[in-house]
Amino acid sequence: MPEYRLGDVIDDFCVRCKRVMNHNVVSVMNSEPAKVRCRTCHSDHDYRHEQPPPPKIDPRKQALFDEVLKKVDPDGAGPVVEAAEPVAEAAEPLTEAADPPAVESPPKAKAKSKGKK
Repeated sequence: MPEYRLGDVIDDFCVRCKRVMNHNVVSVMNSEPAKVRCRTCHSDHDYRHEQPPPPKIDPRKQALFDEVLKKVDPDGAGPVVEAAEPVAEAAEPLTEAADPPAVESPPKAKAKSKGKK
């Protein structure tokens, strides 16, 4: 294991950038980096050993979601619904030479005259 010193550049997960980025070692305890500073956003945080934090999953929400799914489809294998084919007779044929509607140009402003009329 390498000996870390203050100012060394190491990779770590940045909590602000949400990515593994280059960091400077800010403090060392027992020859392990304790705090690091991101070289991109300059935020200080504890050294995380390049591991992102675990995802935040609310067990109550997941239990309620699973309960609703069981009520909707208790077998877990619902019927397969096939897409209906479009009816060709009902649709209007599109003409390729159709011109877009003409748009009138706004009237031009009159030039101001300096003399009296």
